Amino acid sequence: MTVSLFDQFMSPLYLGIPLAALAISLPWLMFPTPSIQWLNNRLISLQAWFINRLSQQLLLPLNFGGHKWATLMASLMIFLISLNLLGLLPYTFTPTTQLSLNLGIATPLWLATVIIGARNQPTHALGHLLPEGTPAPLIPILIVIETISLFIRPLALGVRLTANLTAGHLLIQLISMAAFSLTFSMPSIALLATTALIMLTLLEVAVALIQAYVFVLLLTLYLQENV
Repeated sequence: MTVSLFDQFMSPLYLGIPLAALAISLPWLMFPTPSIQWLNNRLISLQAWFINRLSQQLLLPLNFGGHKWATLMASLMIFLISLNLLGLLPYTFTPTTQLSLNLGIATPLWLATVIIGARNQPTHALGHLLPEGTPAPLIPILIVIETISLFIRPLALGVRLTANLTAGHLLIQLISMAAFSLTFSMPSIALLATTALIMLTLLEVAVALIQAYVFVLLLTLYLQENV
């Protein structure tokens, strides 16, 4: 039972070739490409409006220097939303349930914010390691604690996204298995389980959107500290 539950998180193979790369690149093929016409269709206009509103919301706390990251942050947000939502479809693979992928996204972006802060304002960047007014006996301990909290940020980003999506997929599978097995023996309980499954699926859609937003928002806050 345990093996079958976690089989859904294994990267699919075809002729021994992992198809994770195909699952990652597929969402980009689903977006409509803007045309050169003055008047676009409603889908492209809605996509442009969503990206503009998203960029304004994410970059609101940043100064002008951080606005260079607008394209990257908006693209990452749309990419994560697409992967999370497509993973809720039956017989699909969710790449964002893999901790290696999430750490591969979070670590370079977090490291880029740290390097930018160390290059542009090294004194301010080092000042985060020691709060102002700290008593002298606590200075070595606080420096160690703040350093650990700094380096644990990409791990927290990856684990948060992986854990939330994995827990939701496991709950959906468990409730669906219970509803299917109780269909003939206990129809009333199966109906309640099916209702709970529908509500949980709607909740997972919200979780997929919120977790993608939180991932990019935290990266934006890390960038705010260093620009």
